[in-house]
Amino acid sequence: MAVPLLDLHRQYQPIIEEVHSAISKVFKHNRFIMGPEVQELEERIAGYVGAKHAIAVASGTDALLIALRALSVEPGDEVITTPFTFFATVGVISRLGAKPVFVDIDPDTFNMNPDQLEIAISEKTRAIIPIHLYGQCADMDLILRIARENNIPVVEDAAQAIGASYKGKSAGAMGDFGCFSFFPSKNLGAAGDAGMITTNDNFLDEMCRKLRVHGAKPKYYHGIVGYNSRLDTIQAAILMVKLNWLNKWHEGRRRRASIYDRLLNIDEVVTPLVAPDRYHIYHQYTVRVKDRDGLRNFLKENNIGCEIYYPLPLHMQECYNDLGYKEGSFPESEKAANEVLSLPIFPEMTDAEQEEVVDTIKKYYSK
Repeated sequence: MAVPLLDLHRQYQPIIEEVHSAISKVFKHNRFIMGPEVQELEERIAGYVGAKHAIAVASGTDALLIALRALSVEPGDEVITTPFTFFATVGVISRLGAKPVFVDIDPDTFNMNPDQLEIAISEKTRAIIPIHLYGQCADMDLILRIARENNIPVVEDAAQAIGASYKGKSAGAMGDFGCFSFFPSKNLGAAGDAGMITTNDNFLDEMCRKLRVHGAKPKYYHGIVGYNSRLDTIQAAILMVKLNWLNKWHEGRRRRASIYDRLLNIDEVVTPLVAPDRYHIYHQYTVRVKDRDGLRNFLKENNIGCEIYYPLPLHMQECYNDLGYKEGSFPESEKAANEVLSLPIFPEMTDAEQEEVVDTIKKYYSK
């Protein structure tokens, strides 16, 4: 039996008429750029996250970029994050001429290890970006305490974590900014690129709104140089339909994760650890395994979807050779990159498909 890593066809089946109706309304009013659905989505996301403001932008990458620009990050500044993440987190730092500074991850959660944060702070540190990787929040109490003691803004990379929470607080509502991606494969995914910024600060909200429209306010009057990063109205309309289903989809993923936890009683497989006081939305169900590449190849040969997020830490990427890091600089990130494998998980997955995944893994390790 073939099992996909994700099946968006099944996700859209029960909502396709709603989606078509939402898109049709956009074509009726023809306000394809910054139409009324964009503002409505912003209001709904702000309410969902528990933030005062939400600013819709063209992608999750732009959300991070604009957030850092709003904080006046510029050449010569430093921004602290981890090397075990998608490239966009660090790429936006470089695009502003700033320097990425890395700290290693907690091996249990794959998120920033706060115990290593303070030593990475310098007089040039302009921001800290914790990543809520795979759908589980980082240890925000300690990160925020260290940041506040040093008067450093915190930008939550919540690209994979809309709906996740930490001690009852939603991802994206704890730092100075929350940055979300609505890439199609996310738990809340658009039909293309889309992103959102959340903040409780009125000034930062205003800055982001200017930056996404070439720095203009009012139109054609530019106090700053910004970007063309507006969320298409059609994408906003689609996302509002899907937002109605999001909590149900989260619970579907969590149910599938609990089944994996029970079935994957294999010595060679370490299932995800959920830290105390976290609500994990399982954007990915990521295990640590022995002989990861061998298992991955075997799963693919048997038509089981799987993926490595992420195979090479950012401090070891060729484009960051000039930072001076080397192999061994961040051992937990490097170890994770050699061991992690994400298995199929989506709410519409069947018991039979999940059993097929587990049986195939067991077959590999019994050889």
